[in-house]
Amino acid sequence: MTGRTHDLAAITALLVVVCIFAPVYNLNLATLLVALLANQIGGIIPDIDQPTAPLWRNLPIGRTVGRVFDKSVGGHRFITHSLLGIALFGFLFWALLNFLHPVMMSVDVMIVWWAFMIGILSHLVMDSFTKEGVPWLLPLPIKLGLPPVKALRITTGKAVETLLIFPGLVIVSGLLIAAHYNYLLQLLHHV
Repeated sequence: MTGRTHDLAAITALLVVVCIFAPVYNLNLATLLVALLANQIGGIIPDIDQPTAPLWRNLPIGRTVGRVFDKSVGGHRFITHSLLGIALFGFLFWALLNFLHPVMMSVDVMIVWWAFMIGILSHLVMDSFTKEGVPWLLPLPIKLGLPPVKALRITTGKAVETLLIFPGLVIVSGLLIAAHYNYLLQLLHHV
């Protein structure tokens, strides 16, 4: 999937969780803003295994560091696209949040951490729909995809993604916002 699809999928997944499965009631502005940022970072962080990832492109010697990092994690769609990678990212992000907590004490780090994890999971689920699939069960060398028949999966950046998946995510997000408008409005009033 393209970066913009991953961004939208992360927000859509966060809306699904917050509106349907785990409503949030005590939310301040700092937590909201940091959680949204964390969700977006989580939505793209698995692609840090590419030397062309935005993170590497925006650092002075990023491309070189990106190539070294790419080789050290086994290349694209390897460790960072597995349950092992999810656990590793989750642990590192939790450690970062706890380190930063003294300077952002008004932020609910648990909400921020969950927003980040929802972003990562959305990334892997979306990449599961592509022809390449995802090695969810690494170190088992099996890339799993949805549907299981590879010929029925989509190609990144092609018509199905741009004309069906992306607009579908926009529609789902819009429907969630419309269906849970009062709840979301109350949530924002408490911010």
